[in-house]
Amino acid sequence: MAKLAGWRKIASAMWGPPDDPQIYGALEFDATPLLELIDKAKAHGHRVTVTHLVGRSIAMALAAVPDFNVRIRGSKIIARESVDIFYITAVEGGRSLSGVKIENADHKSAYEIARELSARSSKMKAGDDPEFAKTKKMMEALPRQGLKLAMRFSAWVSGDRNRSIKALGVKANPFGSAMVTSVGMFGIPQGFAPLARFYRMPLLILVGEITEKPVAIDGKVKVKPMLPITATIDHRYADGWHISQLLKPFKAYFADPTAFEPDPATVAAPVSSP
Repeated sequence: MAKLAGWRKIASAMWGPPDDPQIYGALEFDATPLLELIDKAKAHGHRVTVTHLVGRSIAMALAAVPDFNVRIRGSKIIARESVDIFYITAVEGGRSLSGVKIENADHKSAYEIARELSARSSKMKAGDDPEFAKTKKMMEALPRQGLKLAMRFSAWVSGDRNRSIKALGVKANPFGSAMVTSVGMFGIPQGFAPLARFYRMPLLILVGEITEKPVAIDGKVKVKPMLPITATIDHRYADGWHISQLLKPFKAYFADPTAFEPDPATVAAPVSSP
C-alpha cells in the first residue's frame, strides 16, 4: 500500500468523493430552419428569437416524454401538472439576472411565448414587477448567512412542497420543468451552466452563438449556420434512456419548426408601444 504524494495528496485534501449528479452534453444543429422561421415571423410583426424557439422545443420534448417532467420529493417522483419553461433574463443593463416562467409552454406558440416573455421581462427591467421587486428587496436586505437560510427554506416550500410564499414573493414551483438561457447573445460561442440545488428541476439548456461552419452533407462539404446547444441534466431524474427519448422530439423540432408552429401570417402581431 502506497501513500498519496504530490498533487494527488493535495487533491485529496482539497476535495471529497464526487457526489454531484449532473450530466453534461453538447450538440450542434443546422440553424437554417430556425432562422427561416424567424425571418418569416419578423415579416409579420413577431419578435421571435432563437432562444424562444429553443425553449419551445424543450417544452414540446418534455410533453412527449412525461417521465422527465417530474419533481422529486424525498423518495417520491411526482408528475408535474404542466410543462413550464423558465427563461433566464438579463436585467439592470445586463449586470444581473432574473427570469420569467412561461406556464403551459407546450400549448403556446413561439409567438405567444415571445410576446409574454417580452411583456413580463420589460416590467422587471423597468421595476414595475411587484413580485420581482419584493424578492430583490429581500435579497439585498438579508446578510449572506440569512440569505442562504432563506433560499433553502423557500426551495423546500416552493419546490418540494409546491407552495407559494407570498411574504417573499416566491411562487410555487418557481423554475418550472426546465430552464433556458442564451450566452450567444453576448457573443459567447458555447458554455455550460450548473444546476443549483434550489432550482428543483432537472434540465438547464444554454443557447450558444450561431456561426457559419463547414459541415458534411451527403458526402459534400457545405457551409451552414450552426447553433451550439449545451445541456446540464440532473442524473437523479434521468438516465441515458430518458435522454435519448427526449432528443427525438427535440431534434424533430429543429429539423422543421414550421411543423410545430402556426403560420405567423395567421397570428395577430403584438401592438407596438407608442
